[in-house]
Amino acid sequence: MTDRYRQGLENFRRITGRAGKGLTDTFDKTAPDLERYLMEFVFGDIYSRPALDVKQRQLAAISALAALGTCQPQLVVHINGALNVGCTEAEVVEIILAIAIFAGFPAAINAMVIAKQVFADRAASKK
Repeated sequence: MTDRYRQGLENFRRITGRAGKGLTDTFDKTAPDLERYLMEFVFGDIYSRPALDVKQRQLAAISALAALGTCQPQLVVHINGALNVGCTEAEVVEIILAIAIFAGFPAAINAMVIAKQVFADRAASKK
């Protein structure tokens, strides 16, 4: 296990919590190289850069994933991640509203539906 992988895995676990567990379970036997690339490059190299804090990175991830419109499972993980690292539900809603300008209302609506479900799931798990 490389230092990049260790750093990435630490960042990944801190950000994604339970929501990310299914992702690593998916890759560990089927595509271990893909998991390694994700941990080393995305969460090790990129998420360790100093110019943005982890909250800003999560909001950027939500914005990009929502704009793409084809990444619903990853959007769930990153909305949970944003909330895990201190973003508020209001901040998540605002970033999704902002993407309507550039990606269109269908992308924003679809992302908002996902955000609403994430908020409800988290509220239900606290009861």
